[in-house]
Amino acid sequence: MSRSPRSRTVEIITDERYVQAESPRWDGRDGGLAWIDMATGRFHRGRWDGSRLVPAESLAVGAKIGAPAPLVEAGAGWIVAAERGVVYVGDEGGIVPVVSDLAVPGDYMNDGACDPFGRFWVGSQSMPRDPHSTLWCIDGRGIAVERLGGVTVSNGLVFDDTGSTMYYIDTLPHRSIEAFDVAPDGRLSHRRTVCAVEGGNPDGMAIDREGMLWVAVWDAGEVRRYSPDGTLDEAIALPATRPTAVALVDDLLVITTASIGLQSPSPADGAILGVQVEVGGAPARPWGGAIPLGGRSDATAGRKGS
Repeated sequence: MSRSPRSRTVEIITDERYVQAESPRWDGRDGGLAWIDMATGRFHRGRWDGSRLVPAESLAVGAKIGAPAPLVEAGAGWIVAAERGVVYVGDEGGIVPVVSDLAVPGDYMNDGACDPFGRFWVGSQSMPRDPHSTLWCIDGRGIAVERLGGVTVSNGLVFDDTGSTMYYIDTLPHRSIEAFDVAPDGRLSHRRTVCAVEGGNPDGMAIDREGMLWVAVWDAGEVRRYSPDGTLDEAIALPATRPTAVALVDDLLVITTASIGLQSPSPADGAILGVQVEVGGAPARPWGGAIPLGGRSDATAGRKGS
């Protein structure tokens, strides 16, 4: 695979290092950034000091943690995939279950994002690695509907501006980006492969204002930009081996990385990286639910089949 002909400068933008930083989310309410450390179960938020990201808050949410999504109003907090379900995390640190037991015992929730209609889509990953996991859609009432089964490692997930197309990565076994048509009620159809991702494992994904897809490629040390038809537009070489996810903070491409499993991590492994790009993105779409979400905590409330 040829490298991008564009000249890029990749910088480490944090002093801190993480075991498995994931799921960076640009918070449109205050301009900050949220991310998680999957391996330590912590939810992090930070603020910008020029081009540097300064950590501000860190909260232990559970043994395993997945993607966060903001609520609509400033100060209203976040919903966060955690353990086998989804919880509400207040800005002051309170944690309230939203829906439990989405993932089967032994599995745990992973990546997710909101669509333009305020629904939070989040999937689980299987342990051991076989296709028994699920992609869920959680509406503003906290009702979770199964939208896709037979998943192995539910990862990158983004929607186009209309919400009628979803781009999705089930990392294993096919290592590809897929697309689905999305009906107004959230039903998925017309599943198709956008492209195979070679040389590593596709992980987190973001979409820019031109509708192009940015993908972190674990173990390839790259972030790649693909067109919606699967054409590779650019590959940015990174100083970190295991990029996990990306976010576009306007025209700053933010890249989380992991040091987990590396025998001799470099100074960039586990850092958060940044690189300026020509086409930016928008803040993370918010979840349309309300705080405090009713304290729903039993194993069946808020869950139904497809």
